[in-house]
Amino acid sequence: MSLDHRLVNLLVCPVCKGPLELRRDADLHPTALLCRADRLAFPIRDGIPVMLESEATTIDSDAAAATAAQ
Repeated sequence: MSLDHRLVNLLVCPVCKGPLELRRDADLHPTALLCRADRLAFPIRDGIPVMLESEATTIDSDAAAATAAQ
């Protein structure tokens, strides 16, 4: 299931209210929404973003840079 880019543009980080970036896997399926400011990745499960801080994982700067290059 694909995530509509318009929805991604409306969503903000639930922690800092900053912008989010879409992370995709090798097959270009959306896997997470990233907050660079907080270095958090919010998972996307069955096409639905899980915007709970308790479900987020910490990302390292290398992963964030790799996503920005895509």
